[in-house]
Amino acid sequence: MGTLIQKIRSVFFDVQQPDHLRKGKQGEKVAERHLCQRGLKLLARNYSSGRGEIDLIFRQNQCMIFVEVKTRSEGQWSRPAAAVNARKRNLICQAAMDYLKQLNFPKCQVRFDIVEVLLNDDELISELRHLPNAFSMPDPYRY
Repeated sequence: MGTLIQKIRSVFFDVQQPDHLRKGKQGEKVAERHLCQRGLKLLARNYSSGRGEIDLIFRQNQCMIFVEVKTRSEGQWSRPAAAVNARKRNLICQAAMDYLKQLNFPKCQVRFDIVEVLLNDDELISELRHLPNAFSMPDPYRY
């Protein structure tokens, strides 16, 4: 319920989002545009199942693609994809299974991609890196 109230406040009262959330949304928009230009069909944004969240969900032919977007400023020590640790991958896989369950487990391949977006000081895109098939679904979640 808190997020609904925050959304209403941001629409009517011009509430400024924290820097990391604003940059994250910017990165997701850039990633979405990039992947759509490459022929992927967008199915969902910010899908949340209660067990996890997926930034973007696409379909390409017979493959369902779950995308985690990581946006960082230039000059940080590690690559953005390094933030997608085992715990985060597990939550993404759980949310993916929940999404597939809603679709009655369609017969399709499943892929997990990461898109890294690096912003410079002016918050302009300095680099975008798409990492297809960045990780796989662990055995307990495979269907």
